Amino acid sequence: MRKAVISLLLVSAIITGCDSAKDSPTKAVPPSTGAARQLTDAEQLRVSDAQQRLIGACMRRQGFEFWETARLSLEESRTLGYVLDDVAWARKYGYGSRLQAQDAAARAANPNLAYRKRLSEQRRQAYDEALDGGLDVPVMTVEIPGGGSVRKQMGGCVAESEKKLYGDPREWFRAEKIAGNLRALYVPRVLADHRFSAAQNAWSQCMKRSGYDYKDPGASRQAAIAQSDRAAQPKVFEAERKLAVADATCAKDTDLRSIGEERESHYVAQLRDRYGEALDTYLRLQHRALDRAERIVGPRT
Repeated sequence: MRKAVISLLLVSAIITGCDSAKDSPTKAVPPSTGAARQLTDAEQLRVSDAQQRLIGACMRRQGFEFWETARLSLEESRTLGYVLDDVAWARKYGYGSRLQAQDAAARAANPNLAYRKRLSEQRRQAYDEALDGGLDVPVMTVEIPGGGSVRKQMGGCVAESEKKLYGDPREWFRAEKIAGNLRALYVPRVLADHRFSAAQNAWSQCMKRSGYDYKDPGASRQAAIAQSDRAAQPKVFEAERKLAVADATCAKDTDLRSIGEERESHYVAQLRDRYGEALDTYLRLQHRALDRAERIVGPRT
């Protein structure tokens, strides 16, 4: 269990987007309905890179080695979301299955995991305590929209890095988890919306004209994912690439993304009476973190 926790903390995932209709039709986090805008992919990556830099500096101050995650290019790290409408990206990467395989290999070869494994039991415990405070630090629990809760240890270099970027780690954790889990409330409404359904039906008809029979982008993506373990094979990847290009072309021709984003904003706005404060806090702290990250690391290219 501890190894899995460490892995999640130390490795930045390659973001390749959602792959089913249960995820947000357009984004991972609700769009802004107020003055502050949501950070771009490039800006979010810069914050993530800055956090890696801060964690590394903190760990080295406490006598441990630490390797930052290899920085992929901005193009390779983009978020697809439910709707892929970037034809050029699809033509080059398909649905990103090879990028996901690259990510899995990077996780398996993470030098921080290997380093921790080589430590003595006493030093390994000290390493864990330095990283996230160990098992005895306070744990914060947040009730999330749609039911259930999430918990997080609040200590060590991880908490220190979040404090330097966001201010109050507890405030950030609460806002991030509420904003990120609102999709359980608004996505069903978007998918049932007649305007979005009409655009999605138009996308499906467009795909049929291209030789593919899928009812929505989620089904198309799932068909590719089912073959993703064989994406290293040229023929399999070529089939994925052609499917992704057709998907993106039809999404672009039917304005599926823009319609989805507009409908998403509409239904998120209906949740502001209850969750508006958390959404505003999420965006405010994101921009604070970006301002601080820009002093720590440069942008990805």
